[in-house]
Amino acid sequence: MVQNNPTHPLTNEKILQGAVLTGVINAVINGAIQIYFLWGNTTIPLSVDGITNDSHTVFGSAVPLAVSLAMILTVVAYITMKVPKQPFFPSVLWLTFKHGMFALGLCVTGAVIWQRAMGTMTVSLTAAVIVLGVIAGLVAGIVNYMTIRASRLT
Repeated sequence: MVQNNPTHPLTNEKILQGAVLTGVINAVINGAIQIYFLWGNTTIPLSVDGITNDSHTVFGSAVPLAVSLAMILTVVAYITMKVPKQPFFPSVLWLTFKHGMFALGLCVTGAVIWQRAMGTMTVSLTAAVIVLGVIAGLVAGIVNYMTIRASRLT
């Protein structure tokens, strides 16, 4: 007779499968949201040469998107965990901050390197939405995986 044990420990494979699913779902949702925000633009620059500018850029939109998603999804992943987990304060609160700073650093560094190597490039609305959706999906998947791995009690 096979017994179902709902409190079985999460394996790395199960965590990875859940993270991939989370990433795909967030890519689609955030892509749809970006279509709404960017509607009406025919072309959008990926980045422009300057720290401050008045133009809307794809990578400029990606930074706050990635940071907010990283922090929000860290808390959501922790709250929705159904296995024994660490207390929120201080470990997961600190993890939330670290994920936000990690996303900020990666996005800004990537945008600066892109601008330096490729210069100012404009893309269509479709390409901009795809780039932002992929960034959102990657952030969501990676944050989900890292949060569950770090928060579960072994």
